[in-house]
Amino acid sequence: MTYDLVVIGGGSGGVRAARIAAGYGARVALVEEYRLGGTCVIRGCVPKKLMVYASRFAIEFDEARGYGWSVDAPRFNWETLVKNRDQEVDRLEQVYRGNLEKSGVQIYEGHARLVDANTIVINEQEKISAKTLLIATGARPVSDTRIPGHELCIDSNDFFKLTRQPKRVVVQGAGYIALELACVLQHLGSEVHLVYRSDLVLRGFDDELRHQLVEELKLSGMNLHHGQVITKVIKKPEGLEVSLGNGVSLHADIVLKAIGRQPNTENLGLQEAGIELNDQGAVAVNEWSQTNLPCVYAVGDVTNRVNLTPMAIREGHAFADNVFGGKAITVNHSLVPTAVFTTPELGTVGLTEEQALVSYPRLDVYKSSFRPLKATVSGHASRTFFKLLVNRDNDEIVGFHSIGPDTGEMSQLIGIALQMKATKAAFDATLAVHPTAAEELVTMRSPSIRHGL
Repeated sequence: MTYDLVVIGGGSGGVRAARIAAGYGARVALVEEYRLGGTCVIRGCVPKKLMVYASRFAIEFDEARGYGWSVDAPRFNWETLVKNRDQEVDRLEQVYRGNLEKSGVQIYEGHARLVDANTIVINEQEKISAKTLLIATGARPVSDTRIPGHELCIDSNDFFKLTRQPKRVVVQGAGYIALELACVLQHLGSEVHLVYRSDLVLRGFDDELRHQLVEELKLSGMNLHHGQVITKVIKKPEGLEVSLGNGVSLHADIVLKAIGRQPNTENLGLQEAGIELNDQGAVAVNEWSQTNLPCVYAVGDVTNRVNLTPMAIREGHAFADNVFGGKAITVNHSLVPTAVFTTPELGTVGLTEEQALVSYPRLDVYKSSFRPLKATVSGHASRTFFKLLVNRDNDEIVGFHSIGPDTGEMSQLIGIALQMKATKAAFDATLAVHPTAAEELVTMRSPSIRHGL
C-alpha cells in the first residue's frame, strides 16, 4: 500500500499533521505502537493537570476556614482520583481516534521500522510505502542505570501507574516534571524530599523566579536537598533507603526519577535509512522540519527543539501546510509562552533578565510582590510575584515572569502582547481590572532596577 504521507507517532504533533494533510486531499496513514494522544494526553500534561487540580483542594479547604466555612477533616482517596483521571484519558484517546478516522487517516497499530526512506515495515510483517514520511515519535524519560539500585526507582511514566498513594517519596530532578509531580504529592499529603544537583530549580528560567519558587516550595513543607545526587538505593523490609552524596540517608516508599527526557529515535531504522541525528540523538531538521533526506520530515520532541505540546502541534500543522497545502510557513521557536504547574504555578514568556541584558543592556526591570487579596482573609502565606522587562531604547516589553495563582493563564495573554511587540506605554494606558492580581501588570509605574544608565 502506498500513501502520500505516512506519520510515525500518534502524539499531538503527528496527529495534527496527519489530519491537516488529509484535509488537503493527501492519502495518509499513521502508525502508533502504544496509545493515540502521545505523552501529553496519556501520561503527561492532561493527567498531570488533573492531579494538580486534585492537590490544590487541600489549600482551598484550609483557606475556606478564614471565610467562615467549617471543613471537618476532609479525606482524600487516591483510587477515586486515579479511576476518574483514567476515564478522562480514555475519553480523550477516543476523541483523537475519532478525529483521525473522520479525516480519512488510516491508523496502523504496532511498531514501525524504516526499511528505507520510503518503506516502513509494521511489526516486522506488513510493509507500506510513503511518498513523504514524518517522524513524530516524541521522547521518553532518561534512565540512569549507573546508580546501584536504579531498578528500584520509577520514572514519570510509572508515576501514572501508581494504584496507591505513596506516603514517603524521594523525587530526583529540578525540571518541569520533577517539580510538578513533587508538588502534587506534597499537597496530597505525602512526605516529599526533592533531590537536585544544582543550587536552584528550573535551569533556564529567570533566576529571580527560580529563587521565588524555592521559597514557596519550602513554605509548602517540602524537603529540599540542593547540590546533591542519589548515590544508592537499597530495598529494606520497611521500604527503600536512599543514600545521597553528602552521606544523608532518606527513607521512602518510592523513588521517582525525573532527570530529563531523550528523543525516541532508537529501533526505528532511522540511521540505517540515512537520516541524520544530532549530538543529542534527536532527528536533525532545518527550519522547515525537513531532514537531510528531502522526503523525510520530523516534528515535536523527537527533534529536541522546544519540547512542548503546543510547539509539536504548531510544527505538525506547519509541515502539512507547507508540503500539502502549498504554503510557506516557518515556526517561531524563540517567543514561547509557558507555564509550570507547581503550586503556586509559574507563567513566563520572552527573555529572562539574564538573557535580556545581553541584547538590551539599557533594560528597565519592573517588579511587584504582594499577598493576593484572597490571602489577606484566609491567612495563606504564599505571595504573588510579577516581573516585566522593558527595553528602554524603544519601550518594548521583552519578558514577563510570574509566580502565583493563575499565572499560567496570564502568560498566554501576555504572549499575545509580546508577539505584537507591545510597549510599556501600551500597558500603562490599559485600564486595570480591579480587584485582580493581573491589574499589577498595568499599574507598575517605576522600574525597580534600571540597567545601563
